[in-house]
Amino acid sequence: MDGLVLVAYASRRGATREVAEVVCEALQARGIRAHLRGAAEVRDLDGYGAVVLGGSLYMGRWHGAAHRFLRRHEATLAARPLAVFALGPIPKRGERDWEDSRRQLDAALARHAVAPVRVAVFGGRIEPARLPFPLSAMPAADARDWDAIRSWADALPAALEVHTPALV
Repeated sequence: MDGLVLVAYASRRGATREVAEVVCEALQARGIRAHLRGAAEVRDLDGYGAVVLGGSLYMGRWHGAAHRFLRRHEATLAARPLAVFALGPIPKRGERDWEDSRRQLDAALARHAVAPVRVAVFGGRIEPARLPFPLSAMPAADARDWDAIRSWADALPAALEVHTPALV
């Protein structure tokens, strides 16, 4: 499919938006036409041949705007490739946090009639100064692995079956 890819994100404090920006830039660097938009701003998917949706996991729940996006566009997404990512754990206990986050994302996706072609969980970020008390007492952390994020993004054109115009 030669078309435009929507990279939508649901983010409270900007960490997921920053990952979505890197995903969008990676697609564009491969010659894919891609747009970056907040999930809450997207009213329809006209003109988009594929979608990438990112949302943060907060206290075991996927961002509400990501759920609303899927609910609003479920019928359209049945005919378009979809990839999904979430930001979740700040490493504490190790592998268990990653497994818990993946289960939380899988449970969130199971609430919708969608079948993503790729799903990933990446580490999250905590900025205590931007959080309300008592969360503001937490130590700052950024567990986003930019190499893993770029690697995932680099594999999206094949998974979404999008091609650069030169390859069509």
